[in-house]
Amino acid sequence: MNQKLFFSLIIVATALSAFFHYFTQSAILQFISTSIAIIFLAALLGKATENVAHYAGERIGGFLNATFGNAAELIIAIFLIKEGLFDMVKASITGSIIGNLLLVLGLSVFAGGLKFKVQKFNSFLAGHNSSLMFLAIIALFIPAIFMTSIEEKSHINTLSLVISGLLILAYFLWLIFSMITHKEELSDVAAIHEEEAKVWSKSFSIAMLVIATIFVAFSSEWLVHSIEEVAHRLGWSEIFVGAFVIAIVGNAAEHSAAILMAMKNKIGASVEIAVGSSLQIALFVAPALVFISLLFGNPMDLVFTSYELAAIGVATFIASSISKDGNTNWYEGVLLMVVYIILGAAFYFI
Repeated sequence: MNQKLFFSLIIVATALSAFFHYFTQSAILQFISTSIAIIFLAALLGKATENVAHYAGERIGGFLNATFGNAAELIIAIFLIKEGLFDMVKASITGSIIGNLLLVLGLSVFAGGLKFKVQKFNSFLAGHNSSLMFLAIIALFIPAIFMTSIEEKSHINTLSLVISGLLILAYFLWLIFSMITHKEELSDVAAIHEEEAKVWSKSFSIAMLVIATIFVAFSSEWLVHSIEEVAHRLGWSEIFVGAFVIAIVGNAAEHSAAILMAMKNKIGASVEIAVGSSLQIALFVAPALVFISLLFGNPMDLVFTSYELAAIGVATFIASSISKDGNTNWYEGVLLMVVYIILGAAFYFI
């Protein structure tokens, strides 16, 4: 797409979102316009991080994409916590994890597989990613299992804080392990990529990351203000809105960037974006939200519903099964997307 047209669409979408928020009373118009604005802003985040990857390398580029891509979801979740919508926050966390593992990775593998018969990436990295996701599942299962035996709410909150602290520690140690002490072993050496033209300078790319994140913060607050009324009017449950609607809007940055990388035979970067984003949500964002909730005087726990835990477990199992050999093809992408649709249908009828 022409760059002038791209930036024009972002400006128009953001301006319309602001207009509908401040000058109309229609929650549906506010929700639709703000969702479109966030998707365009997320595309800007994806474009900026893709350019940063030219300078920093695929792994760091993928990490930055996942980080700034998750910024939209983190900001939305903070405003939801401020409103006391904890069930929707937990559903959005669930949706982000399964959305990245099944939808983002599935679309990337499928799109890349249509162009390249077999795509390869670092199987050693895939194994570690699987182990970390299983760690996240264990950490989320424990509060739910022991909740019935813990009578006082304060003890559940304390357990959630302890687990959250340990998950954040594990995540930062993983960053040290993967980007410092074992950087060479985890690098993606399977594919050889031609040098591509650097469309944006390093400073301009970083500036776009910051600007897009700031505007996502405003748009996220507008989205939260309209989402409850929209869900009520359409008869959607909080868990469906959080797990699929908010998650799809918030994951737009990963959607675009991961698919584009796969179509350029950079499946390693796509896996880093999709799986890395899920790990960041499970090991850092969710625990961080528990601590952030303390600032609002109403602490959130880590007790997820059985539906949410089952969805995360299923997504982790099939994503690990497909990615463990370090090879992907288009049919594996189809399998991931089928599981995502099955879960979406189940959540819709809850």
